[in-house]
Amino acid sequence: MTVIADNSGLASLTRLVRAPATWITAADVAAIVLALSLPWSTTLVAVFAVVMLIVMVPFMDIEALLRSLKRPIAAVPIALFLLAAVGTLWSAASWGERLYAVGPTVKLLMLPFLFHHFERSERGRSIFTAFLISCALLSVMSWIVAFEPGLSLKSKEFASRGIFVKNYIDQSQSFTLCAVALAYPVIMLLRAKKIWPALLLSAIGLSFVINMAFVIVSRTALVTMPIMVAVFGLLHLRWRTNLIILFAAIVLAIAAWIASPQLEWTVTTFSRDYRLYEEQRIPTSIGERLEYWKQSLRFFAEAPLIGHGTGSSEGLFEQAASSPQWIAGVRVFPNPHNQTLNVAVQWGVIGVVILYAIWLLHLLLFRGEGLANWIGLMVVVQNIFTSLFNSHLFDFHEGWMYVLGVGVAGGMVLRARAAGSAIGADGS
Repeated sequence: MTVIADNSGLASLTRLVRAPATWITAADVAAIVLALSLPWSTTLVAVFAVVMLIVMVPFMDIEALLRSLKRPIAAVPIALFLLAAVGTLWSAASWGERLYAVGPTVKLLMLPFLFHHFERSERGRSIFTAFLISCALLSVMSWIVAFEPGLSLKSKEFASRGIFVKNYIDQSQSFTLCAVALAYPVIMLLRAKKIWPALLLSAIGLSFVINMAFVIVSRTALVTMPIMVAVFGLLHLRWRTNLIILFAAIVLAIAAWIASPQLEWTVTTFSRDYRLYEEQRIPTSIGERLEYWKQSLRFFAEAPLIGHGTGSSEGLFEQAASSPQWIAGVRVFPNPHNQTLNVAVQWGVIGVVILYAIWLLHLLLFRGEGLANWIGLMVVVQNIFTSLFNSHLFDFHEGWMYVLGVGVAGGMVLRARAAGSAIGADGS
């Protein structure tokens, strides 16, 4: 009897391992852990991205994946990676710098796999829920370290008020996305007369806004959040409602300005930093960006078609820093803190066309109604506008926010469209 039971158990385990559903679930779990890890860790994100790819392999539909690669939404991001790889051939940088500069584009190769997987998986919402929960926990931790800075994992020289891990820019981008993304389900719940769930999600969204107002916020988030809210209002609210919300937002902004010295200081530094740079030639955060942008336009003009090659930016800035025109004290960075210029300097007009094609194609992907379309749209809109001030498609945290958000939401949208087409075919 024992032998029979052992054989039966082995047979059950074998069937479980051979079942495609097992591997789909394993990939879903890896994606959920990746989403949970993103606000907290870089290492865990990389580890579980690899784990997800590994568990997808055993029962991957290769023919379907190859067909999906023909879609522009998947093919164009791959084209940017290939351009970065080929761009190493005409770069004057060292091979170490060239290969290192290819690295930020590698994450884009995850997009076709995410599209393919979540076109078949039913757990796409779980990934977004995991990210929301993780950000909510990070918000709580941010309040704790705001009052007890010694609990922060950041070293003293890199510590900022209210930052437990990573940095205030990454934290602000996560909180901004969560706060604005929650607006859609809140409105849908209110229209369905589900008041208590709507109030719960509203409270979570408001907690992110309060954290950014009273603990710490990046200036990039201050600029992009109103744009994201405006997109929501234009798409989902009546004009009268938009006017009421605009008036309420102005009142709340004035109240937050008065009540929060942190918010007032952050806004005030915009004009202060610009004046110090223009009038006294003192290097400030805004001043450095203006210097990077001015020099990058010059670099681009020198090689407008194919750029200076992968990894060339830092060397070009080092050369510029030795000239008399360079403002003393401005740091040399490997990128110009602008996604378009970052691409243009390295790969010229060809790279810029591919970059804008990625954003445009992904915007068009999320034209419909529903939660997946809304989240995907907000991820793309946020990345486009924050990339005016940073290279956020290439930066680790924001780049993975883009890849995970667009990949999961895109797969969900493709799944819904396929289901709709099948219903339409059956009806005819």
